[in-house]
Amino acid sequence: MDSILIAMVAALLIPIYEACQDQDIWQKMLAFASIATKTSIIMLLISVLRDDWWIGVVAVIILSVGNAGLMLLAHLIKRLDRV
Repeated sequence: MDSILIAMVAALLIPIYEACQDQDIWQKMLAFASIATKTSIIMLLISVLRDDWWIGVVAVIILSVGNAGLMLLAHLIKRLDRV
């Protein structure tokens, strides 16, 4: 199980690198959304391994609400750049 967790953390580093490279706000926000999704999947795996369903509840909330908030923030930032 540790190798799966290490592979998931390694996959998490790819969007972090991409967020540091891009100048476009939409690309950065998509990278951050990918980070949030991958982090919540890691949290779900940990909650199953520890048999702690409270961690799983937080991960599901992040999965369902977190990405929508990031996309709204990106839209607001893009509109502020035009003004």
